[in-house]
Order: sequence, then C-alpha cells, then structure tokens
Amino acid sequence: MVALVRTVAYLGLEARAVEVQCSLAPGLPNFNIVGLADKAVGESKERVRAALSSMGLALPPNRITINLSPADLPKEGSHYDLPVALALLAAMGVTDAEQLADFIAVGELALDGRVVASPGVLLAGIHASEQECGLICPAAQGSEAKWASEVPVVAAPDLVSLLNHLKGTSQLPAPQPGVVEEPDHGPDLKQVKGQETAKRALEIAAAGGHNFLMNGPPGAGKSLLASCLPGILPPLSASEALEVSMVQSVAGTLEDGRISRQRPFRAPHHSASMAALTGGGLKVKPGEVSLAHLGVLFLDEMPEFQRAVLDSLRQPIETGQVDVARANAHVTFPARVQLVAAMNPCRCGYLGDPALACSRAPKCAIDYQAKISGPMLDRIDLHVDVDPVSAADLSLPPPAEGSAEVAARVAAARARQTSRFEQTGARTNAQLDGEGLETFGTPDEAGRKLLMQAAEAMRLSARSYTRMLRVARTIADLAGSEQVGRIHVAEALSYRRQPPRA
Repeated sequence: MVALVRTVAYLGLEARAVEVQCSLAPGLPNFNIVGLADKAVGESKERVRAALSSMGLALPPNRITINLSPADLPKEGSHYDLPVALALLAAMGVTDAEQLADFIAVGELALDGRVVASPGVLLAGIHASEQECGLICPAAQGSEAKWASEVPVVAAPDLVSLLNHLKGTSQLPAPQPGVVEEPDHGPDLKQVKGQETAKRALEIAAAGGHNFLMNGPPGAGKSLLASCLPGILPPLSASEALEVSMVQSVAGTLEDGRISRQRPFRAPHHSASMAALTGGGLKVKPGEVSLAHLGVLFLDEMPEFQRAVLDSLRQPIETGQVDVARANAHVTFPARVQLVAAMNPCRCGYLGDPALACSRAPKCAIDYQAKISGPMLDRIDLHVDVDPVSAADLSLPPPAEGSAEVAARVAAARARQTSRFEQTGARTNAQLDGEGLETFGTPDEAGRKLLMQAAEAMRLSARSYTRMLRVARTIADLAGSEQVGRIHVAEALSYRRQPPRA
C-alpha cells in the first residue's frame, strides 16, 4: 500500500512541490525517511510516532518507508511532520487518501498530537493557490494562510480534530485573514533641534529611496534622525505588504497572521556576522538586509562593522537581491533596501572640535574611516556632516514643521514617481537606470554644464555620476518640477562625498 500527500520545500521565497510517499511493506518493523532530508526532517519519525501514540494508535508491524520526492531536492525544516503523519495514516487506512489529494499540508507535530506553527505557511498558501488546491496548516497560522488567496484553508489545532474534520464528524472553523496593522510612525522630526541640512537630506532620501550617510560627533542626533525616517516614508501598498510578509513568513517572524503597512526598519548591532546581515547559515534564512526589504536598513557606528561584512552588502545594494550559494542549493532573497548609516569622524568622535580635540588627529580619523571601503562609500547617494547641537539650540521651542508636513511632501514626490514609472519596473528614483535615467533624469542645458564641470573637478565615477543624477531628479520632484534644472543639480552635488586630496 502506497499513499501520497503533497507538501512544499522552501528555497528562498519560492515554494517547490514535494510529494510525500508512504509505503507499508512486509518485513522487519522499521521506519525510514529518505529523499535528501536534513536532521529536523529525519527526527520527524519520532514526533510522528509519539503523536500517533497519543491518539491511541500504534505503528503497523511493517517496514515503513517515507520518500520525499523529488529525491534530489534538499528538504529542511519541521513542516514535513504533518504531511508525513497524514501519508502514514492514509497508508494505514485511517483516513481517505483520495481526499488528501486535494490538499497541500504543512505543519510541525508536538508529541501530544498538537499541530504547532512552522515558518513559511504564507508561501505554502500562495503555492496552493497556484495549484488550485486547499491547504492544511496549523491553527495558529490559519489567518496567515488566508492572506494568500481564497483557496480552502483547514487550520487544525491537533491531529485528532483534523481527522474528524476530514471524516466529516466535526467541522473546524474557517480561519479569517489576519489584522492589517496601521503604521507606527515612531519619533517625530519635531524632536530634532537644529540640523536643518540633515533634515533636508533625510527628506530627499525618503522621497527617492536613496542611501544616506551621516557623519558627526556623538550626541549630535544621528540615531534620532534615522529613527524618524519611517515616520515620513509612505506606507506599503497591498502588494508590497505581501512581499514583506513573505520574507517574514520564511524567517518565522510573522505573528498571528498580522500584516503591517509599516515599512521595515532594521538596525543590527555592529557585531553582526555576514550570515546575520546578508542571510545564510546552516539552514539558509534571510538576513537583516532581506528583513528590511522595501524598508530601511540602519547601520549605526558603520566603521565598527567588520569590513568583509560591510562589503558583502555591496551586491545587494546594487541589485536589490541577495544570492546565497551553497554546494547543494542556490537561494535568492529580495533585498531592495534603503541604506541609512551613521559614523563618527574618528574613533574618539571629536575630530575638529576645539573644546574636545582629538589627541591622535589626523591618524585617528584616517584609520577609522578607512574601515569603510571606497566602493561601499560610492554606493551611498547622500553624505551629510551632522554638527553638534549647542545647549542654546536645545533650549529653543520645537520646530513648527514635523514629520506630518515632511511626509506630505514625500508622498507627493513618490506619487509623481509612481505615475512616471508606471510602465517600467522601477518604484523610486533610486532605481532609475539606463533609458529611464536618460529620459527622466537629464538636466537642462545650464544643469548639464554644471554637471560636466563638477564631474571633472570632483572626479566622479560612473556610479557616482548616475547616483547624483537620481538625487537631482528627486530634488526636482520635491520642488514639483518636471525638468531637472541647475539648482537641483547644484543641491545634489552638495551631498556628494568629496574625493581625498593627493
């Protein structure tokens, strides 16, 4: 007797079809799982054995073989427990094998028969929708699965309830889609005293999705400015929220099926490893740069990160995706992020301050800033020096303009970009390239002359030249101008990093 149950394997944000085949054959009692399974899948037989025992069922005195097909596809994770148990129960004749053919099953089993949550249910639901079949999943993730589509979802709290539902003796309630959470805007820009140049650069970065670096002494407000950025960014669209939730589902951080319109804001500590930042590990998981997809990745104390870790971000920042290569798998995660970074001018932080002069200048600053490679700095569009705030500035009343006013201008600029790029794949000016940049980012005659003079004087690389044009296009959008003019180019040039003097 051979019974079949369908499930999925996760490779990045892709769910691939897997068939769980259960065979009961004469011979010495044995229970084997084959098909390139990892340790978590291999241990599934013990969880299944205990779950069936809690229901009063014993394994048949046969040679039990579970094959996960295709056999050359790596199988990782505990979500194979439920399909293995269902295939075994179908082979034993406890449940109807033909009925299970209409479903894809995912879920981990507890020793007492409960079906507990496992990562990736949202991806399984999308795959079930594409295959036009139902989904059997843990009850705790039913609301998550319902976001995928209108396919039938059976959210089972335990194995007994699921079998009774399949037999028709009782009915499990249909799950409802999870709650859509409203954005939490965080700190308001009214809390930032002074720093008008930095606030203007932050507005430009938000409007065009540009990378942004702040350089200033400790306590100048760099971290506060970065934490204000989510409050001026537009909320995620429905399709973008689904993209972000898919990454969270694979990472196992999507709780109770709640989908948020808030753009992600990730701020990893500078001790983070390369795998933590870009993804990987023994079981390949998305890293911080993917968890920040369509949002902000904030690197505080940027030079304190290991240089190799920082340089591993160069490809994701340029392409918008992370490719994790392993001997037996090649996994791709999305990583369309806005990089925001902060750093001190030197290790002690007070270079150039006459009251707290750096005793090791200029070597302290040279050694400290050299930890960030030139190609990495070249990928940052806006470079701003954040000056210390005096006690007199702190005693002033809050500024009249806060996050709400800035967010309105950012939303208007983003709306212009959405309309302009409707027929292209770009979402913001930061993604403009090739023909699109030539069409929409070319400045007028006066702007072009200034650009050519600056490119020669500042020794702009091809990448710097392109990124400067994108910033100028964003400044023009904030000003409501369809044409990029000289004044927009001049402001964009003021945010470019000056080359070191020979």
